[in-house]
Amino acid sequence: MANKLDGKRVAFLFTEGAEQAEVIQPLEAVKGEGAEVDIVSLEQGEVQMWQHFEEGDTITADRAVADASASDYDALVIPGGVANPDQMRVDQDAVRFVREFFEQHKPVGLICHGPWMLVEADVARGRRVTSWPSLKTDLANAGADWVDEQVVVDGGLVTSRKPDDLPAFNEKIIEEFCEGKHEEQRAA
Repeated sequence: MANKLDGKRVAFLFTEGAEQAEVIQPLEAVKGEGAEVDIVSLEQGEVQMWQHFEEGDTITADRAVADASASDYDALVIPGGVANPDQMRVDQDAVRFVREFFEQHKPVGLICHGPWMLVEADVARGRRVTSWPSLKTDLANAGADWVDEQVVVDGGLVTSRKPDDLPAFNEKIIEEFCEGKHEEQRAA
């Protein structure tokens, strides 16, 4: 029996400070369904993950975001961790990479603090989303309809609030990644 994501290539975009559970669990979920995965970061090489406020494991980034293009992938995952998206949102290559997925109508999954990248890439407007509660005002100011729900799906965009939501998040990203391109998944 074929896996749900056979033939799909998924980018995981994160940098130092990414929440380890929000990297590892979705990574295992999409790989378990047959997806090929590339870890994309600000630089190629070792990336330090965190377990809340303590150092966790390191993981190797396959590509630097400056050398990555959404055209090479079928979907994107951005984990949270406070420091992770805060560093990425000031990197123009990371912002460009995220925006390209919306321009190409490709599904995107973000959890916890990851949705900060929607604000910076200017793709939050008109979207129904959730996130870690401290991002509510930023997302609302960027034009999103923020709700406090375990997982929210809006035309190929999947968002969740926190590590406790990972089972629901993983289920929905797999479902949306199976569907592929979404016409609703567009840049604002």
